Amino acid sequence: MQTILAKQNTETQFSRSSAPAFEHAHSDNRLDHAASLSPGNVNTPSKARAIIETLKRSKIYQEYETAFSETTGLPVSFRAVESWQLPHHGKKHENRFCSLLAGTSRACAACLQVQEKLSQTASIDAQSINCAAGLTDIAIPVRLGEQLIGFLQTGQAFRKKPTENQFQKISKLVQGWGVTASLPELKEAYFSGRVLSSKQHDAVVRLLTIFAQHLSMVSNQLVVQQENAELPVISRAKQFILDNQTEDLSLSQVAKAVNTSTFYFCKLFKKATGLNFTAYLSRVRIEKAKNLLLNPNLRVSEIAFEVGFQSLTHFNRVFKNITGQAPTEYRHNLMRA
Repeated sequence: MQTILAKQNTETQFSRSSAPAFEHAHSDNRLDHAASLSPGNVNTPSKARAIIETLKRSKIYQEYETAFSETTGLPVSFRAVESWQLPHHGKKHENRFCSLLAGTSRACAACLQVQEKLSQTASIDAQSINCAAGLTDIAIPVRLGEQLIGFLQTGQAFRKKPTENQFQKISKLVQGWGVTASLPELKEAYFSGRVLSSKQHDAVVRLLTIFAQHLSMVSNQLVVQQENAELPVISRAKQFILDNQTEDLSLSQVAKAVNTSTFYFCKLFKKATGLNFTAYLSRVRIEKAKNLLLNPNLRVSEIAFEVGFQSLTHFNRVFKNITGQAPTEYRHNLMRA
């Protein structure tokens, strides 16, 4: 398959009529859904795909996809680097001729070869490739930091108005691929394809490049959120500790409450909080004690037992280790403030 590669000039601006629609979609970077991602560096294809799927469900992406397609009449897709599917098949603005070809394996294979070439050549900059049918596909890389996670793609459009002679050659080619559509149907679909002038083509690339940069920023925010996200088992454990802090709690009791083994929970809790169970429980109790010390009518000994300490001496020692002050000193400073 002959391909034509062209690095795009991304400085050309789109027409004024399209700007408001893009600005509206570009203005909201909130994610409406969260994916189940593993914290840490997104260094596997599965993690990259999970980020892409989350971004595709976000309001910002869905608004942009609608605005872009309705303004340009072109499909837009966001696909992972390692994707073996036709990116625009089934889209509202899918090229009719491409849709007719998608039903045969040889035509699909030819299209997937184009997608593979795009993946290889568009890792740094926006790239365009002309397929065997004379239609242009465009891919813009989307990165998470330095890592390429996927591509924004559009296309299935002509760069020049198709000719009768061109169609005759293409029709023979696709019929050899086993496409069963009639010649009149193929011809009507072929000549109904969108034609982009050089200026429009460069403007489309510019729009997608801007949005790819925005998606990169949002994907970075997403990973940071996921790295700081708390596992449900840890959230449940914290709530159980908070609800039962006045009791004589043990590590095994909390582990049982959240349906994990004591050994596993011990390691998981330390990793999630940075504290072992005893230290965390002590801090929860001291925080409650600090609030109770605001009440001058409560004795320190009453507060110690109220928050779960079995010994006043132990309470005083832990309180000072955590706050740097003895309970009586802490209360005195509160009252003086």
